[in-house]
Amino acid sequence: MAAKLSKNYPNSPNHVIVLEPSEVHYYQPLFSLIGGGLSKFDSSKKFMSEILPKNAQWIKDSAMSFDPEANKVTTSNGDTIKYQLMIIAMGLQLHWDKIPGLVDSLKNPESQVCSIYGPETVTEVFKKIKRTSNGPCVFTFPNSPVKCPGAPQKIVYLAEDYWSKENKRKNLEVIYNTALPVIFGVKKYADALWEVCKSRNIIVNTQMSLVEVRDKEAVFVDLKNPDVKIIQKYSFLHVTPPMGPPETLKKHQSLTNEAGFLNVDPKTLQHMKYKNIYGLGDCTTTPNSKTMAAIASQSKVVHNHVLSFLNGKKSNLEYNGYASCPLVTGPGKCILAEFDYNLQPLETFPVDQKNEYWAMFMMKKYMFPFLYWNFMLKQV
Repeated sequence: MAAKLSKNYPNSPNHVIVLEPSEVHYYQPLFSLIGGGLSKFDSSKKFMSEILPKNAQWIKDSAMSFDPEANKVTTSNGDTIKYQLMIIAMGLQLHWDKIPGLVDSLKNPESQVCSIYGPETVTEVFKKIKRTSNGPCVFTFPNSPVKCPGAPQKIVYLAEDYWSKENKRKNLEVIYNTALPVIFGVKKYADALWEVCKSRNIIVNTQMSLVEVRDKEAVFVDLKNPDVKIIQKYSFLHVTPPMGPPETLKKHQSLTNEAGFLNVDPKTLQHMKYKNIYGLGDCTTTPNSKTMAAIASQSKVVHNHVLSFLNGKKSNLEYNGYASCPLVTGPGKCILAEFDYNLQPLETFPVDQKNEYWAMFMMKKYMFPFLYWNFMLKQV
């Protein structure tokens, strides 16, 4: 978005301000392939200084508080930034500590607990997959919003494929415990994924939420009967942590809904109260699946509306909830799920996308990262 807007003000350096504390930017859609041993970690990251537009001012700090009535943001260093218009794109916060025992288990190199969801944890996943040879292998999906909701099961398929090729599969029980009532939110693709799991003897348990990690044991709550706790032994445990809106955003009730998400119009992404504030991505109240493709689609709408707003005009462009999830089911196999707000397929290609395709996998592994680094971020 900074690249888009800074191009609209080529003669006004620093007119666009990016408030961002991170030194490194990650292309997180690759994390599932890194965890599955199909991509290198270094291919997923670049320094922020390499990718931010030169015509924008980068303030290497984070937002500490917002004052939308005065059009001000206060940073963690105590500085104040005045704005004419603000776009909030803070993503989701990972709550590793909400599951007792998880943080210590992830820090322990001898444990068999891992997660693809953090840059500091993803490199351990394939190591632990490789050293697993027998017993129950458990994968989880939390009882919370999730960024890239297909990723928790992509790593299931990649691990299962590796164990099969290494002739370890007969000694392993592969279990996917999801807090959701379904395997996937869109029925067309859910039906296909159930068939994948059945054909590969992957056990799927719905409405099961991880609440504690112990040595060799994981504790789940049955969401159909919350008084019931289920203890599952494991030889390998992949955890998708609970997630939610950033605490900095959540504490500003005038900006958010009751759950702490930025309260925006789902069609325009303009704030419901403060018209000079827009939202983008995972931190907003839009009910779409939280994926990179969704953000790419949203950014076109936000850019159009922002320029119209600044010029005293009104835009009719609307976001339809488009999201895409390349569901990798193994090396060279991918179901490309595309859908809208109503969870109806909204497909791009003239094939039945509920099927596994080699071409879709190649797009996921090679084409999408290339487009992201070279076109989406630069707005070429």
